[in-house]
Amino acid sequence: MRQFELSLMHRMRDLNPERVEHALRVMGATRAELRAAHAQWTRMLHSPRAPKTLRPLLGRPAYEGTTAVGSLTCGVSRWALPSWPGLEFEVLYGPGGETWNQWFVRPGDPRTLSFAELAPWSCVVADVAASFPGAVHQEGQAPHHWAVDFGHGGAAYRARFVYGLCQRIDAVRPEDPAGKLR
Repeated sequence: MRQFELSLMHRMRDLNPERVEHALRVMGATRAELRAAHAQWTRMLHSPRAPKTLRPLLGRPAYEGTTAVGSLTCGVSRWALPSWPGLEFEVLYGPGGETWNQWFVRPGDPRTLSFAELAPWSCVVADVAASFPGAVHQEGQAPHHWAVDFGHGGAAYRARFVYGLCQRIDAVRPEDPAGKLR
């Protein structure tokens, strides 16, 4: 599980390098180990013999079930990861067993959070959407990135996520009508 967590953190470094550095210190891991874990997982997932699902690589999930996506019934597996207590890493499988989506979720229903409670690594996409009516989902700028635009106190904000886990909240400048941040 440690190697998988490190591989996830490699992509999280794009938006929250300070938080990842802190997590590496807590885990007793090095940047070299982070890079090696990412390279190993990338090779495994893209090899011709790679399994269709993460289950053979991560072991028995904390939850397995199905969910309806439109008119299709899809498989769902979730794993609890030590670095993110209270959250689970969810993989959604299409009818043929192929991975359709993978990201962090809160087991059960999303939490309704105040603006002050929006903290990196503590909330997921569904939490922000449930907490701020009118929130608008956006694609992220890199693989496994996501964004949610929302308003609070008369100001516009963009919550940025990697694998569905909040990395940071950015204020959207009023002079930028497209809401694009540099």
